[in-house]
Amino acid sequence: MDGSTSKGKRKRGRKNKAAEDHRSPSPDAPAAAPAAAAVTDSPAPAAAGRRGRKSRRLEAAAVADADASRAPSKPVANGVDAELGPAGWEEAGRAVPSMDAVVKVFCVHTEPNFSLPWQRKRQYSSSSSGFVIGGRRVLTNAHSVEHFTQVKLKKRGSDTKYLATVLAIGTECDIALLTVSDDEFWEGVSPVEFGSLPALQDAVTVVGYPIGGDTISVTSGVVSRIEVLSYVHGSTELLGLQIDAAINSGNSGGPAFNDRGICVGIAFQSLKHEDAENIGYVIPTPVIKHFIQDYEKSGAYTGFPIIGIEWQKMENPDLRKAMGMKADQKGVRVRRVEPTAPESGCLQPSDIILSFDGIDIANDGTVPFRHGERIGFSYLVSQKYTGDKAIIKVLRDSKVHEFKIKLATHKRLIAAHVKGRPPSYYIVAGFVFAAVSVPYLRSEYGKDYEYDAPVKLLVKHLHSMAQSPDEQLVVVSQVLVADINIGYEEIVNTQVLAVNGHPVKNLRDLVTTVENCKDEFLKFDLEYDQIVVLERKTAKAATKDILTTHCIPSAMSDDLKA
Repeated sequence: MDGSTSKGKRKRGRKNKAAEDHRSPSPDAPAAAPAAAAVTDSPAPAAAGRRGRKSRRLEAAAVADADASRAPSKPVANGVDAELGPAGWEEAGRAVPSMDAVVKVFCVHTEPNFSLPWQRKRQYSSSSSGFVIGGRRVLTNAHSVEHFTQVKLKKRGSDTKYLATVLAIGTECDIALLTVSDDEFWEGVSPVEFGSLPALQDAVTVVGYPIGGDTISVTSGVVSRIEVLSYVHGSTELLGLQIDAAINSGNSGGPAFNDRGICVGIAFQSLKHEDAENIGYVIPTPVIKHFIQDYEKSGAYTGFPIIGIEWQKMENPDLRKAMGMKADQKGVRVRRVEPTAPESGCLQPSDIILSFDGIDIANDGTVPFRHGERIGFSYLVSQKYTGDKAIIKVLRDSKVHEFKIKLATHKRLIAAHVKGRPPSYYIVAGFVFAAVSVPYLRSEYGKDYEYDAPVKLLVKHLHSMAQSPDEQLVVVSQVLVADINIGYEEIVNTQVLAVNGHPVKNLRDLVTTVENCKDEFLKFDLEYDQIVVLERKTAKAATKDILTTHCIPSAMSDDLKA
Protein backbone atom coordinates (compact mmCIF):
# COMPACT_ATOMS: atom_id res chain seq x y z
CA MET A 1 0.00 0.00 0.00
CA ASP A 2 1.21 3.47 -0.84
CA GLY A 3 1.73 5.72 2.11
CA SER A 4 4.05 6.45 4.98
CA THR A 5 3.95 4.70 8.32
CA SER A 6 5.72 5.34 11.58
CA LYS A 7 6.64 3.67 14.80
CA GLY A 8 6.78 6.75 16.98
CA LYS A 9 4.78 5.86 20.05
CA ARG A 10 1.80 8.09 20.64
CA LYS A 11 -0.17 7.44 23.74
CA ARG A 12 -3.73 8.03 24.80
CA GLY A 13 -5.51 7.18 27.99
CA ARG A 14 -7.27 8.25 31.10
CA LYS A 15 -5.69 9.02 34.43
CA ASN A 16 -6.46 5.83 36.32
CA LYS A 17 -7.48 6.13 39.94
CA ALA A 18 -4.67 3.75 40.81
CA ALA A 19 -2.17 6.32 39.64
CA GLU A 20 -3.39 8.75 42.26
CA ASP A 21 -3.18 6.10 44.98
CA HIS A 22 0.55 5.66 44.33
CA ARG A 23 1.38 9.27 45.21
CA SER A 24 3.07 9.86 48.51
CA PRO A 25 0.68 11.32 51.11
CA SER A 26 3.41 13.64 52.35
CA PRO A 27 2.94 17.23 51.13
CA ASP A 28 6.71 17.49 50.75
CA ALA A 29 6.99 14.43 48.54
CA PRO A 30 7.52 15.06 44.82
CA ALA A 31 4.78 14.28 42.30
CA ALA A 32 4.98 10.91 40.62
CA ALA A 33 7.11 10.93 37.49
CA PRO A 34 5.36 10.18 34.19
CA ALA A 35 5.88 6.82 32.54
CA ALA A 36 9.05 6.51 30.50
CA ALA A 37 8.64 7.01 26.79
CA ALA A 38 9.01 3.99 24.58
CA VAL A 39 12.12 3.79 22.41
CA THR A 40 10.97 3.71 18.80
CA ASP A 41 11.90 4.88 15.36
CA SER A 42 11.49 8.45 14.23
CA PRO A 43 7.76 9.12 13.69
CA ALA A 44 6.08 10.36 10.54
CA PRO A 45 2.41 11.21 10.08
CA ALA A 46 0.31 8.49 8.46
CA ALA A 47 -0.80 9.27 4.91
CA ALA A 48 -4.38 10.48 4.77
CA GLY A 49 -7.10 8.92 2.69
CA ARG A 50 -5.71 5.40 2.52
CA ARG A 51 -6.48 2.40 4.64
CA GLY A 52 -3.49 1.01 6.40
CA ARG A 53 -1.84 -0.09 9.53
CA LYS A 54 -1.87 2.47 12.30
CA SER A 55 1.63 1.93 13.62
CA ARG A 56 1.63 4.99 15.87
CA ARG A 57 0.25 4.36 19.34
CA LEU A 58 -1.60 7.17 21.01
CA GLU A 59 -2.60 8.03 24.55
CA ALA A 60 -5.08 10.57 25.88
CA ALA A 61 -3.46 13.86 26.64
CA ALA A 62 -3.06 15.67 29.89
CA VAL A 63 -1.47 18.92 30.94
CA ALA A 64 1.44 19.26 33.39
CA ASP A 65 1.23 21.80 36.19
CA ALA A 66 2.54 25.14 34.94
CA ASP A 67 3.09 26.47 38.45
CA ALA A 68 6.00 24.04 38.90
CA SER A 69 8.18 26.23 36.70
CA ARG A 70 7.37 29.44 38.56
CA ALA A 71 9.74 30.71 41.24
CA PRO A 72 8.10 30.02 44.64
CA SER A 73 9.27 33.31 46.09
CA LYS A 74 7.09 35.38 43.73
CA PRO A 75 3.82 36.64 45.22
CA VAL A 76 0.85 35.19 43.36
CA ALA A 77 -2.73 36.45 43.28
CA ASN A 78 -5.50 34.49 41.55
CA GLY A 79 -3.00 32.51 39.52
CA VAL A 80 -1.16 35.68 38.26
CA ASP A 81 2.15 37.07 39.51
CA ALA A 82 1.36 40.10 41.63
CA GLU A 83 4.45 41.82 40.24
CA LEU A 84 2.79 41.96 36.83
CA GLY A 85 0.56 44.72 38.07
CA PRO A 86 -2.81 45.84 36.62
CA ALA A 87 -1.95 44.56 33.13
CA GLY A 88 -1.51 41.04 34.50
CA TRP A 89 -4.69 41.29 36.56
CA GLU A 90 -6.64 42.36 33.50
CA GLU A 91 -5.33 39.31 31.62
CA ALA A 92 -6.32 37.10 34.55
CA GLY A 93 -9.82 38.54 34.48
CA ARG A 94 -10.21 37.35 30.94
CA ALA A 95 -8.71 33.90 31.59
CA VAL A 96 -10.42 32.98 34.86
CA PRO A 97 -14.00 32.79 33.49
CA SER A 98 -12.85 30.33 30.83
CA MET A 99 -10.96 28.26 33.40
CA ASP A 100 -14.02 28.12 35.63
CA ALA A 101 -15.80 26.24 32.84
CA VAL A 102 -13.23 23.43 33.02
CA VAL A 103 -14.46 20.45 35.07
CA LYS A 104 -12.94 17.24 36.35
CA VAL A 105 -14.56 14.08 35.01
CA PHE A 106 -14.77 10.98 37.21
CA CYS A 107 -15.79 7.77 35.48
CA VAL A 108 -16.32 4.18 36.58
CA HIS A 109 -15.71 1.80 33.67
CA THR A 110 -16.85 -1.79 33.27
CA GLU A 111 -15.31 -3.18 30.10
CA PRO A 112 -16.59 -6.26 28.28
CA ASN A 113 -14.35 -9.31 28.26
CA PHE A 114 -13.98 -10.16 24.59
CA SER A 115 -12.00 -13.32 25.34
CA LEU A 116 -14.68 -14.56 27.74
CA PRO A 117 -17.67 -12.75 26.26
CA TRP A 118 -20.25 -14.07 28.75
CA GLN A 119 -18.73 -11.93 31.50
CA ARG A 120 -17.30 -8.48 32.10
CA LYS A 121 -13.97 -7.35 33.50
CA ARG A 122 -13.49 -5.92 36.97
CA GLN A 123 -14.62 -2.31 37.13
CA TYR A 124 -12.08 0.47 37.55
CA SER A 125 -12.10 4.24 38.02
CA SER A 126 -10.42 7.04 36.08
CA SER A 127 -10.34 10.81 36.02
CA SER A 128 -9.99 13.21 33.13
CA SER A 129 -11.05 16.70 32.10
CA GLY A 130 -13.98 18.37 30.37
CA PHE A 131 -15.51 21.79 29.86
CA VAL A 132 -18.92 23.45 29.75
CA ILE A 133 -20.41 24.58 26.45
CA GLY A 134 -23.74 26.15 25.53
CA GLY A 135 -27.05 24.34 26.01
CA ARG A 136 -26.18 22.98 29.49
CA ARG A 137 -23.75 20.50 28.03
CA VAL A 138 -20.19 19.35 28.72
CA LEU A 139 -17.57 18.09 26.27
CA THR A 140 -14.88 15.54 27.04
CA ASN A 141 -13.06 12.75 25.22
CA ALA A 142 -14.88 9.60 24.14
CA HIS A 143 -12.20 7.36 25.61
CA SER A 144 -12.63 9.14 28.97
CA VAL A 145 -16.15 7.67 29.31
CA GLU A 146 -15.71 4.49 27.26
CA HIS A 147 -17.69 1.56 28.72
CA PHE A 148 -18.96 3.88 31.44
CA THR A 149 -21.05 2.66 34.35
CA GLN A 150 -21.21 5.99 36.14
CA VAL A 151 -19.94 9.47 35.27
CA LYS A 152 -19.60 12.36 37.72
CA LEU A 153 -18.38 15.93 37.23
CA LYS A 154 -16.76 18.33 39.69
CA LYS A 155 -16.40 22.04 39.08
CA ARG A 156 -13.29 24.03 39.82
CA GLY A 157 -13.16 25.00 43.51
CA SER A 158 -16.14 22.80 44.39
CA ASP A 159 -16.25 19.81 46.74
CA THR A 160 -19.39 18.35 45.15
CA LYS A 161 -19.53 15.71 42.43
CA TYR A 162 -22.59 15.86 40.19
CA LEU A 163 -24.00 12.82 38.43
CA ALA A 164 -23.77 13.23 34.64
CA THR A 165 -25.67 11.71 31.74
CA VAL A 166 -23.89 10.72 28.55
CA LEU A 167 -25.78 12.15 25.57
CA ALA A 168 -23.55 11.00 22.72
CA ILE A 169 -20.20 9.37 22.13
CA GLY A 170 -18.32 10.10 18.91
CA THR A 171 -15.89 7.23 18.74
CA GLU A 172 -14.18 8.28 15.49
CA CYS A 173 -13.50 11.85 16.61
CA ASP A 174 -12.88 10.89 20.28
CA ILE A 175 -15.47 13.35 21.64
CA ALA A 176 -18.29 12.73 24.11
CA LEU A 177 -21.20 14.99 25.04
CA LEU A 178 -22.52 15.03 28.62
CA THR A 179 -25.13 16.88 30.63
CA VAL A 180 -26.10 17.29 34.29
CA SER A 181 -29.70 17.44 35.48
CA ASP A 182 -28.91 19.21 38.77
CA ASP A 183 -29.50 22.96 38.29
CA GLU A 184 -26.93 23.78 40.97
CA PHE A 185 -24.13 22.54 38.72
CA TRP A 186 -24.79 25.25 36.14
CA GLU A 187 -24.87 28.16 38.60
CA GLY A 188 -22.05 30.65 38.10
CA VAL A 189 -20.57 28.84 35.10
CA SER A 190 -20.19 30.58 31.76
CA PRO A 191 -19.96 28.29 28.71
CA VAL A 192 -16.78 28.22 26.67
CA GLU A 193 -16.85 30.00 23.29
CA PHE A 194 -15.38 28.33 20.21
CA GLY A 195 -13.03 30.15 17.89
CA SER A 196 -11.79 29.47 14.39
CA LEU A 197 -8.91 27.24 13.37
CA PRO A 198 -5.69 28.84 14.68
CA ALA A 199 -2.67 29.64 12.54
CA LEU A 200 0.81 28.26 12.92
CA GLN A 201 2.71 29.77 15.86
CA ASP A 202 -0.50 31.00 17.49
CA ALA A 203 -0.30 30.79 21.27
CA VAL A 204 -2.37 28.09 22.98
CA THR A 205 -3.03 27.36 26.65
CA VAL A 206 -4.13 23.87 27.67
CA VAL A 207 -6.16 23.55 30.87
CA GLY A 208 -7.15 20.41 32.72
CA TYR A 209 -6.59 18.00 35.59
CA PRO A 210 -3.55 15.86 34.73
CA ILE A 211 -1.75 13.27 36.78
CA GLY A 212 0.52 14.70 39.47
CA GLY A 213 -2.02 16.76 41.38
CA ASP A 214 -5.68 17.34 42.16
CA THR A 215 -6.07 21.02 41.27
CA ILE A 216 -6.44 22.58 37.86
CA SER A 217 -3.28 22.81 35.79
CA VAL A 218 -2.24 25.12 32.95
CA THR A 219 0.49 24.84 30.32
CA SER A 220 1.24 27.06 27.36
CA GLY A 221 2.74 26.60 23.93
CA VAL A 222 2.17 27.34 20.27
CA VAL A 223 0.54 25.60 17.32
CA SER A 224 3.40 23.87 15.53
CA ARG A 225 1.56 21.84 12.85
CA ILE A 226 -1.90 21.44 11.31
CA GLU A 227 -2.62 18.27 9.35
CA VAL A 228 -4.81 15.21 8.97
CA LEU A 229 -3.59 12.78 11.61
CA SER A 230 -4.47 9.40 13.09
CA TYR A 231 -6.99 9.34 15.92
CA VAL A 232 -5.98 6.16 17.73
CA HIS A 233 -9.22 5.74 19.67
CA GLY A 234 -11.29 6.29 16.57
CA SER A 235 -9.04 4.28 14.23
CA THR A 236 -9.61 7.03 11.70
CA GLU A 237 -7.89 10.09 10.25
CA LEU A 238 -9.21 13.60 10.85
CA LEU A 239 -7.87 17.13 11.08
CA GLY A 240 -5.71 17.73 14.14
CA LEU A 241 -3.44 20.34 15.72
CA GLN A 242 0.06 19.61 16.97
CA ILE A 243 1.19 21.83 19.84
CA ASP A 244 4.32 22.01 21.99
CA ALA A 245 2.53 22.44 25.31
CA ALA A 246 3.17 19.63 27.79
CA ILE A 247 0.32 17.11 27.68
CA ASN A 248 0.08 14.19 30.09
CA SER A 249 -2.38 11.51 31.11
CA GLY A 250 -5.46 12.84 32.87
CA ASN A 251 -5.99 15.98 30.80
CA SER A 252 -8.03 14.13 28.20
CA GLY A 253 -10.97 16.32 27.26
CA GLY A 254 -9.47 19.55 28.56
CA PRO A 255 -9.85 22.67 26.40
CA ALA A 256 -7.08 24.49 24.56
CA PHE A 257 -7.54 28.28 24.63
CA ASN A 258 -5.98 30.97 22.47
CA ASP A 259 -4.57 34.18 23.93
CA ARG A 260 -8.07 35.70 24.05
CA GLY A 261 -9.58 32.90 26.16
CA ILE A 262 -11.43 31.38 23.18
CA CYS A 263 -11.44 27.61 22.84
CA VAL A 264 -9.60 26.31 19.76
CA GLY A 265 -9.64 22.60 20.55
CA ILE A 266 -9.68 19.64 22.93
CA ALA A 267 -6.48 17.99 24.18
CA PHE A 268 -6.56 14.24 23.51
CA GLN A 269 -3.23 12.70 22.44
CA SER A 270 0.50 13.01 22.94
CA LEU A 271 3.59 11.63 21.25
CA LYS A 272 6.03 9.62 23.36
CA HIS A 273 9.37 9.19 21.63
CA GLU A 274 13.01 9.31 22.67
CA ASP A 275 13.76 12.10 20.20
CA ALA A 276 10.59 14.15 20.84
CA GLU A 277 9.54 16.34 23.73
CA ASN A 278 6.32 18.19 24.45
CA ILE A 279 4.45 17.07 21.34
CA GLY A 280 0.73 17.05 22.03
CA TYR A 281 -2.32 16.85 19.83
CA VAL A 282 -5.58 18.78 19.96
CA ILE A 283 -8.93 18.12 18.30
CA PRO A 284 -9.60 21.38 16.40
CA THR A 285 -12.85 23.33 16.36
CA PRO A 286 -13.98 22.20 12.85
CA VAL A 287 -14.09 18.60 14.11
CA ILE A 288 -15.75 19.64 17.39
CA LYS A 289 -18.42 21.69 15.61
CA HIS A 290 -19.06 18.83 13.17
CA PHE A 291 -19.71 16.51 16.10
CA ILE A 292 -22.03 18.96 17.87
CA GLN A 293 -23.98 19.88 14.72
CA ASP A 294 -24.28 16.21 13.76
CA TYR A 295 -25.85 15.50 17.16
CA GLU A 296 -28.17 18.52 16.93
CA LYS A 297 -29.31 17.62 13.40
CA SER A 298 -29.82 13.89 13.94
CA GLY A 299 -30.45 13.58 17.67
CA ALA A 300 -27.54 11.13 17.74
CA TYR A 301 -23.97 10.83 16.54
CA THR A 302 -23.90 9.44 12.98
CA GLY A 303 -20.16 9.68 12.30
CA PHE A 304 -17.79 11.16 9.74
CA PRO A 305 -18.31 9.99 6.14
CA ILE A 306 -15.54 8.72 3.91
CA ILE A 307 -15.07 7.73 0.29
CA GLY A 308 -14.91 3.94 0.35
CA ILE A 309 -11.81 3.48 -1.78
CA GLU A 310 -8.12 2.72 -1.57
CA TRP A 311 -6.08 5.04 -3.77
CA GLN A 312 -2.62 5.49 -5.21
CA LYS A 313 -0.53 8.61 -5.80
CA MET A 314 0.04 9.65 -9.41
CA GLU A 315 3.40 11.37 -9.01
CA ASN A 316 5.23 9.20 -11.53
CA PRO A 317 5.12 10.79 -15.04
CA ASP A 318 5.15 7.42 -16.85
CA LEU A 319 2.19 6.25 -14.77
CA ARG A 320 0.24 9.41 -15.59
CA LYS A 321 0.96 9.00 -19.29
CA ALA A 322 -0.08 5.34 -19.23
CA MET A 323 -3.37 6.28 -17.57
CA GLY A 324 -4.15 8.81 -20.31
CA MET A 325 -3.72 11.94 -18.21
CA LYS A 326 -2.97 15.22 -19.92
CA ALA A 327 -0.18 17.52 -18.80
CA ASP A 328 -2.61 19.80 -16.96
CA GLN A 329 -4.54 16.99 -15.25
CA LYS A 330 -3.81 15.87 -11.72
CA GLY A 331 -5.44 13.38 -9.41
CA VAL A 332 -5.19 10.01 -7.65
CA ARG A 333 -5.81 6.52 -8.99
CA VAL A 334 -8.50 4.28 -7.50
CA ARG A 335 -6.95 0.97 -6.46
CA ARG A 336 -9.99 -0.74 -4.96
CA VAL A 337 -13.57 0.20 -4.18
CA GLU A 338 -15.37 -1.02 -1.06
CA PRO A 339 -18.23 -3.29 -2.22
CA THR A 340 -20.45 -1.93 0.57
CA ALA A 341 -19.72 1.74 -0.20
CA PRO A 342 -22.21 3.85 -2.18
CA GLU A 343 -19.34 4.74 -4.53
CA SER A 344 -19.18 1.13 -5.74
CA GLY A 345 -22.05 1.93 -8.09
CA CYS A 346 -20.05 4.48 -10.07
CA LEU A 347 -16.33 4.25 -9.33
CA GLN A 348 -14.11 1.56 -10.80
CA PRO A 349 -10.51 0.44 -10.23
CA SER A 350 -8.02 2.55 -12.26
CA ASP A 351 -10.35 5.56 -12.33
CA ILE A 352 -8.48 8.83 -11.73
CA ILE A 353 -10.24 11.12 -9.27
CA LEU A 354 -9.53 14.65 -10.49
CA SER A 355 -11.59 16.73 -8.08
CA PHE A 356 -13.99 16.58 -5.14
CA ASP A 357 -16.85 19.11 -5.04
CA GLY A 358 -15.02 21.35 -7.50
CA ILE A 359 -11.68 21.34 -5.65
CA ASP A 360 -8.83 19.88 -7.69
CA ILE A 361 -6.83 17.05 -6.14
CA ALA A 362 -3.05 17.00 -6.64
CA ASN A 363 -1.07 13.94 -7.68
CA ASP A 364 -0.02 13.37 -4.08
CA GLY A 365 -3.63 13.39 -2.84
CA THR A 366 -3.57 16.86 -1.30
CA VAL A 367 -5.74 19.94 -1.82
CA PRO A 368 -5.13 23.65 -1.05
CA PHE A 369 -5.82 24.42 2.59
CA ARG A 370 -4.66 27.86 3.63
CA HIS A 371 -1.96 30.20 2.45
CA GLY A 372 1.19 28.16 2.02
CA GLU A 373 -0.47 24.96 3.26
CA ARG A 374 -1.88 21.79 1.70
CA ILE A 375 -3.82 18.98 3.30
CA GLY A 376 -5.05 15.48 2.41
CA PHE A 377 -8.27 15.53 0.38
CA SER A 378 -9.93 13.27 2.97
CA TYR A 379 -10.34 16.51 4.96
CA LEU A 380 -12.89 17.71 2.38
CA VAL A 381 -14.85 14.49 2.80
CA SER A 382 -14.78 14.65 6.59
CA GLN A 383 -16.35 18.12 6.50
CA LYS A 384 -19.51 16.57 5.07
CA TYR A 385 -22.22 14.74 7.03
CA THR A 386 -23.48 11.22 6.62
CA GLY A 387 -26.02 11.18 3.80
CA ASP A 388 -24.71 14.36 2.14
CA LYS A 389 -24.14 14.44 -1.62
CA ALA A 390 -20.89 15.36 -3.34
CA ILE A 391 -19.73 15.69 -6.95
CA ILE A 392 -16.53 13.95 -8.00
CA LYS A 393 -14.83 14.36 -11.37
CA VAL A 394 -13.24 11.19 -12.72
CA LEU A 395 -10.95 10.40 -15.65
CA ARG A 396 -11.79 7.02 -17.20
CA ASP A 397 -10.41 5.79 -20.53
CA SER A 398 -9.13 9.32 -21.26
CA LYS A 399 -12.66 10.75 -20.84
CA VAL A 400 -13.82 12.96 -17.97
CA HIS A 401 -16.97 11.90 -16.10
CA GLU A 402 -18.87 13.54 -13.26
CA PHE A 403 -20.67 11.49 -10.60
CA LYS A 404 -22.92 12.61 -7.78
CA ILE A 405 -22.28 10.32 -4.85
CA LYS A 406 -23.93 9.87 -1.47
CA LEU A 407 -21.47 9.83 1.41
CA ALA A 408 -21.60 7.22 4.15
CA THR A 409 -19.52 5.90 7.02
CA HIS A 410 -17.07 3.05 6.62
CA LYS A 411 -18.21 -0.60 6.96
CA ARG A 412 -15.19 -2.72 7.84
CA LEU A 413 -14.98 -6.49 7.79
CA ILE A 414 -13.26 -6.31 11.17
CA ALA A 415 -15.05 -3.56 13.07
CA ALA A 416 -12.91 -0.96 14.79
CA HIS A 417 -15.49 -0.49 17.58
CA VAL A 418 -18.50 -2.22 19.07
CA LYS A 419 -19.99 1.13 20.22
CA GLY A 420 -20.77 0.03 23.76
CA ARG A 421 -22.50 -3.21 22.81
CA PRO A 422 -21.47 -6.41 24.62
CA PRO A 423 -19.66 -8.92 22.40
CA SER A 424 -21.64 -11.68 20.71
CA TYR A 425 -20.81 -15.37 21.15
CA TYR A 426 -22.20 -18.86 20.53
CA ILE A 427 -21.14 -22.14 22.18
CA VAL A 428 -21.62 -25.67 20.80
CA ALA A 429 -19.94 -28.69 22.40
CA GLY A 430 -17.31 -26.42 23.93
CA PHE A 431 -16.52 -24.58 20.69
CA VAL A 432 -16.77 -20.83 21.35
CA PHE A 433 -17.67 -18.95 18.17
CA ALA A 434 -17.17 -15.17 18.02
CA ALA A 435 -16.97 -12.32 15.52
CA VAL A 436 -13.55 -10.67 15.25
CA SER A 437 -13.25 -6.96 15.99
CA VAL A 438 -10.37 -4.68 16.93
CA PRO A 439 -11.34 -4.83 20.65
CA TYR A 440 -11.34 -8.62 20.31
CA LEU A 441 -7.82 -8.59 18.84
CA ARG A 442 -6.68 -6.24 21.58
CA SER A 443 -8.16 -8.54 24.22
CA GLU A 444 -6.52 -11.62 22.72
CA TYR A 445 -3.09 -10.21 21.85
CA GLY A 446 -2.72 -7.03 23.91
CA LYS A 447 -2.15 -3.39 22.95
CA ASP A 448 0.47 -4.40 20.40
CA TYR A 449 -1.87 -6.73 18.55
CA GLU A 450 -0.69 -5.19 15.28
CA TYR A 451 2.62 -6.97 15.92
CA ASP A 452 1.58 -9.99 17.98
CA ALA A 453 -1.63 -11.19 16.30
CA PRO A 454 -1.34 -13.98 13.69
CA VAL A 455 -0.57 -12.77 10.19
CA LYS A 456 -3.74 -14.44 8.85
CA LEU A 457 -5.88 -12.17 11.05
CA LEU A 458 -3.83 -9.04 10.41
CA VAL A 459 -4.09 -9.50 6.64
CA LYS A 460 -7.87 -9.69 6.93
CA HIS A 461 -7.88 -6.71 9.26
CA LEU A 462 -5.80 -4.50 6.99
CA HIS A 463 -6.78 -5.59 3.50
CA SER A 464 -10.00 -7.63 3.40
CA MET A 465 -13.21 -5.85 2.46
CA ALA A 466 -16.73 -6.79 3.51
CA GLN A 467 -18.81 -7.99 0.58
CA SER A 468 -22.11 -7.14 2.29
CA PRO A 469 -23.10 -4.74 5.11
CA ASP A 470 -23.72 -7.57 7.57
CA GLU A 471 -20.64 -9.67 6.83
CA GLN A 472 -18.43 -10.64 9.77
CA LEU A 473 -15.24 -12.65 10.25
CA VAL A 474 -16.40 -15.57 12.44
CA VAL A 475 -13.78 -17.64 14.25
CA VAL A 476 -13.51 -20.49 16.73
CA SER A 477 -12.24 -18.35 19.57
CA GLN A 478 -11.30 -21.26 21.82
CA VAL A 479 -12.35 -24.79 22.74
CA LEU A 480 -13.60 -25.48 26.27
CA VAL A 481 -12.17 -28.92 26.82
CA ALA A 482 -14.60 -31.83 27.15
CA ASP A 483 -14.78 -35.47 26.08
CA ILE A 484 -16.74 -34.62 22.95
CA ASN A 485 -14.07 -32.29 21.54
CA ILE A 486 -10.99 -34.47 22.10
CA GLY A 487 -8.41 -33.74 19.40
CA TYR A 488 -9.75 -30.27 18.70
CA GLU A 489 -8.29 -28.52 21.76
CA GLU A 490 -5.61 -26.60 19.87
CA ILE A 491 -8.00 -24.82 17.53
CA VAL A 492 -7.74 -21.13 18.42
CA ASN A 493 -8.91 -18.05 16.48
CA THR A 494 -9.48 -20.02 13.30
CA GLN A 495 -11.98 -18.73 10.75
CA VAL A 496 -15.17 -20.70 10.11
CA LEU A 497 -15.97 -20.85 6.40
CA ALA A 498 -19.07 -23.08 6.26
CA VAL A 499 -21.40 -25.27 8.31
CA ASN A 500 -22.70 -28.40 6.58
CA GLY A 501 -21.84 -26.83 3.24
CA HIS A 502 -23.64 -23.55 4.03
CA PRO A 503 -21.24 -20.55 3.80
CA VAL A 504 -21.00 -18.55 7.03
CA LYS A 505 -21.68 -14.85 6.40
CA ASN A 506 -21.85 -13.74 10.02
CA LEU A 507 -22.30 -15.12 13.53
CA ARG A 508 -26.08 -15.00 13.42
CA ASP A 509 -26.01 -16.95 10.17
CA LEU A 510 -23.91 -19.66 11.87
CA VAL A 511 -26.31 -19.83 14.82
CA THR A 512 -29.34 -20.17 12.54
CA THR A 513 -27.68 -22.94 10.51
CA VAL A 514 -26.68 -24.96 13.58
CA GLU A 515 -29.95 -24.51 15.44
CA ASN A 516 -32.05 -25.53 12.42
CA CYS A 517 -29.82 -28.42 11.36
CA LYS A 518 -31.54 -31.81 11.00
CA ASP A 519 -28.51 -33.77 9.79
CA GLU A 520 -26.87 -36.45 11.90
CA PHE A 521 -23.56 -34.60 12.03
CA LEU A 522 -22.45 -31.00 12.30
CA LYS A 523 -19.52 -30.35 9.97
CA PHE A 524 -17.60 -27.10 10.32
CA ASP A 525 -15.26 -26.17 7.47
CA LEU A 526 -12.40 -24.07 8.80
CA GLU A 527 -9.67 -22.15 7.02
CA TYR A 528 -6.65 -24.03 5.66
CA ASP A 529 -8.82 -27.09 4.95
CA GLN A 530 -9.40 -28.01 8.59
CA ILE A 531 -12.73 -29.62 9.48
CA VAL A 532 -14.57 -30.28 12.72
CA VAL A 533 -17.24 -33.00 12.84
CA LEU A 534 -19.62 -33.51 15.78
CA GLU A 535 -22.58 -35.81 16.27
CA ARG A 536 -25.43 -33.33 16.44
CA LYS A 537 -27.54 -34.77 19.28
CA THR A 538 -24.51 -35.58 21.40
CA ALA A 539 -23.15 -32.08 20.85
CA LYS A 540 -26.39 -30.47 22.03
CA ALA A 541 -26.40 -32.58 25.21
CA ALA A 542 -22.70 -31.98 25.91
CA THR A 543 -23.19 -28.22 25.56
CA LYS A 544 -25.41 -28.09 28.65
CA ASP A 545 -22.84 -29.92 30.79
CA ILE A 546 -20.03 -27.67 29.57
CA LEU A 547 -22.01 -24.52 30.37
CA THR A 548 -22.62 -25.81 33.89
CA THR A 549 -18.96 -26.75 34.40
CA HIS A 550 -17.71 -23.31 33.34
CA CYS A 551 -20.55 -21.34 35.01
CA ILE A 552 -21.67 -19.86 31.70
CA PRO A 553 -25.24 -18.55 31.87
CA SER A 554 -26.23 -19.20 28.26
CA ALA A 555 -25.00 -20.88 25.09
CA MET A 556 -25.41 -17.63 23.16
CA SER A 557 -25.39 -13.90 23.79
CA ASP A 558 -28.69 -12.08 24.23
CA ASP A 559 -28.50 -10.32 20.87
CA LEU A 560 -28.49 -13.69 19.07
CA LYS A 561 -31.56 -14.95 20.89
CA ALA A 562 -33.90 -12.46 19.21
